[in-house]
Amino acid sequence: MSDSYAASDVSAPERSSSPVYSTNTNSEEAPTVDFGFLPIPASLRYDPTRPVRFRLLLNIAFGVSSTFVIANLYYSQPLLIQLADSFHVSYEEVSNVPTLVQVGYAVGILLISPLGDLVRRRPLVLTIIFIAASLSIGLAFTNSLPVFEALSFLVGVFTIVPQVLVALAADLNPPHRRAAAMSIVMSGLLFGVLTARVVAGIVAEYVSWRVVYYIAFASQYAIALLLYLTVPDYPSKNKGATYWGILWTMAKLAVTEPVIVQAALVLIPNAAVYANFWVTLTFLLGGAPYNYSTLVIGLFGFVGMVGVMMAIPIGRLIDRLVPWYAAIVSILLYVVITAIGVAADGINIAAVVIVCIGVDVLRQTIQMTMTTWVFGLLDAKARSRIYAIILVSLFIGQIMGTSVGALLFTKYGWRPSAAISLAWSGFMLFVIFLRGPHVPRRRWLGYAGGLSLRQSSVHETDAVEQPDTAAGTQVAQIAETSIRRSSDVAEIKEKQGEVVYEKEPNGHPSDV
Repeated sequence: MSDSYAASDVSAPERSSSPVYSTNTNSEEAPTVDFGFLPIPASLRYDPTRPVRFRLLLNIAFGVSSTFVIANLYYSQPLLIQLADSFHVSYEEVSNVPTLVQVGYAVGILLISPLGDLVRRRPLVLTIIFIAASLSIGLAFTNSLPVFEALSFLVGVFTIVPQVLVALAADLNPPHRRAAAMSIVMSGLLFGVLTARVVAGIVAEYVSWRVVYYIAFASQYAIALLLYLTVPDYPSKNKGATYWGILWTMAKLAVTEPVIVQAALVLIPNAAVYANFWVTLTFLLGGAPYNYSTLVIGLFGFVGMVGVMMAIPIGRLIDRLVPWYAAIVSILLYVVITAIGVAADGINIAAVVIVCIGVDVLRQTIQMTMTTWVFGLLDAKARSRIYAIILVSLFIGQIMGTSVGALLFTKYGWRPSAAISLAWSGFMLFVIFLRGPHVPRRRWLGYAGGLSLRQSSVHETDAVEQPDTAAGTQVAQIAETSIRRSSDVAEIKEKQGEVVYEKEPNGHPSDV
């Protein structure tokens, strides 16, 4: 039963009597238990005739879960001195811990997150959060650095719950609400990144570093309970597919889909600019002319909270625009912000604050815009794989920004380091202009399809892939007509204050 459904009202799991549309007619009975023994709450069981509404409370639950899970990647960073003392090793030896947890995270993105396209997401999420929490117990009690390093790597592998939740949020929402729903989940992730280091540093300052990991595994078990009580069951999307087949198609998508390649070439420098700024900020503020203390420098991290607060309005704005135009505006502003950094970062603290806020907000806007664009154009059955590709692109960009930015700053100073970010921003602008907003899916360059500003034009024409057979053409035409009619009905009902459930545009043949 792989019926796709999407609720356009973003608020707690709640049943609706509204009809749901599907391109699949399987009559397989929906499961009532997870893992063969754990009952699924009745209100969360999959029922295509009475779908669960993705309301605000469920959206917040996804965001809070992302906050506490993603924190696993950053707890160790302010604890390195205490870890070295506790394990009786040098700072150089213990510095491998943050690297190992990040490498594990990359492995999890590549090898585990694509499972979201193969199996039911509810048991997948519960499994990986339980494993991550259990591994964190070992981090709190071990007295061996090699064991701590191995466990850190494994914890990183299973710190991918936010990635699964982002793709699930996209599946449970129609195109005109998708960015807003995903933005709340992603803002929770960003909040975890910003607060994990601060919390770990404060706790370790007054008590043992082990208390940080007591908090880590306890909070993750609490999140596991929260997810058990809130995550609706959703059928697997690719019945008959295999794990290796899923990985192969992910690799294929990464090099054969023009919109994915374009998104990756935008997101890599996008992440590089962000990483370059934050990794060199400490050097910049700690030296002349600022000479700020470590405490003051640390407080700049809270400026990133602006990005969290802006997540919802940004998501709603993206939902109202053709993503290509939203990307153009965001990247142009990115160029302006990085130019300010080149001109004045090392001269005036006001410039640093402006760049800090601008880089944080625009980085998130560009990431959300490109993700929404790709999700809207390609098959919903491949979203976990598509999002894995996006995350790998961001990971590559972070490595590039950290290494190149730090090298340029230490050798040549703040201005060349800021200049490379300006160059990366210019490259993003070049890439986004290579393909227009309504170019056919398989075309790599050009502006075929026009320059319409209307969001609906994307859903009406690009949502249905052009098939290769006469039979496929007929299916696509029927699907496109259905989408157009559903769009008109949805608009009328939404004006009347009704909740509308929309069919995902999957009535076409797919090669993924």
